[in-house]
Amino acid sequence: MKKLIGAAAIGALLIALTGCAGGGGGGEGDAGAEGDLIVGFSQVGAESGWRTANTTSIQSAFEDAGIELKFSDAQGKQENQIKAIRSYIQQQVDVIAFSPVVESGWDTVLKEAKDAGIPVVLTDRSVDSADDSLYASFLGSDFILEGEKAGEWVNTEFADADAVKVVELQGTTGAAPANDRAEGFRNVVTDPKFEIIASQTGDFTRAGGKQVMEAFLQANPQIDLVYAHNDDMGLGAIEAIEAAGMVPGEDIKIVTVDAVKDGMTALADGKINFIVECSPLLGPQLVEIAEKVAAGEDVEKRIVTEETTFTQEQAIEALPDRQY
Repeated sequence: MKKLIGAAAIGALLIALTGCAGGGGGGEGDAGAEGDLIVGFSQVGAESGWRTANTTSIQSAFEDAGIELKFSDAQGKQENQIKAIRSYIQQQVDVIAFSPVVESGWDTVLKEAKDAGIPVVLTDRSVDSADDSLYASFLGSDFILEGEKAGEWVNTEFADADAVKVVELQGTTGAAPANDRAEGFRNVVTDPKFEIIASQTGDFTRAGGKQVMEAFLQANPQIDLVYAHNDDMGLGAIEAIEAAGMVPGEDIKIVTVDAVKDGMTALADGKINFIVECSPLLGPQLVEIAEKVAAGEDVEKRIVTEETTFTQEQAIEALPDRQY
């Protein structure tokens, strides 16, 4: 019965939105009024510029759609996300969405959501579960492909080199993008001349990237390439390289993933050499998926966001209109 009421409410909501486009949302209680569609969302945290842009996109999209969004910040801790999801179940929201801090350890709480009849949508990151019936859909990037794109650039950039010393700034240990970007990179960077001499997590943060890169530089007198799993760690690496009296992008080449404004600016300035895009603007697609699953409609199990790559010249061209 709850789901039938929810489906009817969505229809009414869509009619209202069609008739009131540009109306500005009306009174204070209009968004999600009368218990229409309520979505609970648990975010990883605010560890990077990418994550901040992702949060803004999601909150703005639900506000624009007039859908009530219950938002929680897990501050990078899985236990906080599990607590938030259980809270959403108790509140009987219509849809639960979250970006998992790590891949494993979700089956129990996802089964609780399933038993409560609440569909779950994964955003940005996947879960490692043998039972894919525990979630309705996964919206996000192909992280393995991102790692492969980074690796393909490296193969081309160092095609004439005899030996290449590589250091890797990994994302949060156990997180899907960290696991998959490492795997994708190694899928294509297979020539024995490439040696990954050090690999350590910087936890997707600029401070972490700087700290780990400082340690790499102290331990290794010769580094040719930094592969950072996100822009923020790459930006931290730039600070460490400059502090060591070297020129980032020249003395040590840098390839990163994300393409947020700060990263793109560093690419335009030649301090980063190549960036693989990972779009954080998932909000509008998440709204669409939430509306469909709440109405009992079928959605694709895996929805991949469309993304590109950037060279220095492409970054210079793209920056004036960059949304994040």
